Amino acid sequence: MIKLEKKQVKIISIIIALLFVGSVVAIALTQSGNGIASAASGGNVGVVDYRQIMSQHPDLKNIETQMQSSVEEVRKEFEEKSAGMNDQEKQDYYQQSQERLRQKQQELLDPVEQSIRDAIKKSADNKGLSVVIEKSAVVYGGTDITQDVISKLNKK
Repeated sequence: MIKLEKKQVKIISIIIALLFVGSVVAIALTQSGNGIASAASGGNVGVVDYRQIMSQHPDLKNIETQMQSSVEEVRKEFEEKSAGMNDQEKQDYYQQSQERLRQKQQELLDPVEQSIRDAIKKSADNKGLSVVIEKSAVVYGGTDITQDVISKLNKK
């Protein structure tokens, strides 16, 4: 029987572990690629310009107005309450104020994003598309349904 030193055993163990991890990664890559390739080859891939859809959403102006008023309220509140605070307290309060604004923005945008997802799904179903990808991620091909989605959102 061959006697190995501790250092040799460690090296062999590391090599075996790397081979195992490498084979798992290779299997995962080949399996995930099959779904994408089959969707693309079937010609049933749609693309959307999400930024364009968001910028033309009918509720966006209302949300911008609400956010501007919220920012103004928070700014006035900050000026009033921070007058007697030291620098650290001001910084902490400023971060709390920013977090409240971020939560308000998310609260206002969640329904808009959901309506966009719903409109994308309806447009994709109408055109028989099984996959819809952001247009900026596509080099070539796909059916652009951006205008269909915008039309659906404007009908609501």
